Amino acid sequence: MIRTQSYLNVADNSGARKLMCIRVLGTGNRKYANIGDVISAVVKEAIPNMSLKKSEVVRAVAACIRKGVKRHNGLVLNFDDNAVVVINQEGNPRGTRIFGPVARELRDYNLARIISLAPEVL
Repeated sequence: MIRTQSYLNVADNSGARKLMCIRVLGTGNRKYANIGDVISAVVKEAIPNMSLKKSEVVRAVAACIRKGVKRHNGLVLNFDDNAVVVINQEGNPRGTRIFGPVARELRDYNLARIISLAPEVL
């Protein structure tokens, strides 16, 4: 689960390395974000000479979380770290590549573009 003030790794080549969650977007006053939820975050570390700069506010989708995700068949899926994919206002990823595996649950949230760019879907 991703909470405000959580530091997150970036799983794409948009130019950011680390993000800090500043708000979980959605209905009501949500405290936690799970896989597929959109968050608002600020860039804490960035690669030089890229499109995203430090202290820029972006939207991102949680692609991997350390907290276990339970599926209907009883399988619990854990990842090594909390990772997000930076998106634009339309929901398309800002990067052209995605590194590492992503969860299959992203398909339920109409994020098929992220699924198609990922090298492995768990």
